[in-house]
Amino acid sequence: MSLTGKVALVTGAHRGIGAACARALAEQGAALILADCLDCRETAAAIPGSSAHAVDVADEASVLALFAATKAKHPRLDILVHAAGIIQEKPLLETGAADFDRVIAVNLRGSFLIGREALRWMQASSPKPGDPARAILIASDMSYYGREQFSAYVASKHGVLGLVRSWAREFAPAILVNAICPGPIDTAMLDAAHMSPEWRAKELQIPLARFGRADEIGALAAFLAGAGGRYFTGQGIGPNGGSIMP
Repeated sequence: MSLTGKVALVTGAHRGIGAACARALAEQGAALILADCLDCRETAAAIPGSSAHAVDVADEASVLALFAATKAKHPRLDILVHAAGIIQEKPLLETGAADFDRVIAVNLRGSFLIGREALRWMQASSPKPGDPARAILIASDMSYYGREQFSAYVASKHGVLGLVRSWAREFAPAILVNAICPGPIDTAMLDAAHMSPEWRAKELQIPLARFGRADEIGALAAFLAGAGGRYFTGQGIGPNGGSIMP
């Protein structure tokens, strides 16, 4: 129970990677604060002692309200896993400014707002020497390369890596900041509402020839949050089945 006594905030906790990360942290003993724009009470119900909160990560007032409510119940924050995000498959010439703005607002502005307030809380919590707090943001393997018809998403996730690298330098050694950059993971983001059958087929053209599982990302988040992650900061770590080998 390496995370016993730690408090963790997980966004995007309604389902998929966020819910899997929450479960993995809870299995290691962390107390969980769960947040999502959708109802994450089902995730919370499966994790004794956790709390569920509504948040629009792109809206500053909503983010500030989330932190005000959770600070009233917890004296400190030790771990952030920011998994909230959206994806959009659309050719550039069909992408309107509103489409682009929405993806950037949720994925990049949301990372900035949640990350800023989490780091502020972590810094005020005075992490113990040798036991730094952890901020883990979910980026994408597409953070490293361009992909046709996903330009807004790629730009947003590339920006997340920029935040991670900057914050890792700014807050070291008291807070370690890393990104997880998954390849194709079998979640709702890969369903027909978000990605065409053609792109789902292309996603399988990787060395491991399968979609990853959300619990595999959760296991990595738990590792980075625990004792094994003490020498990682500013990194983009890629559980991606070999889709990219930076």
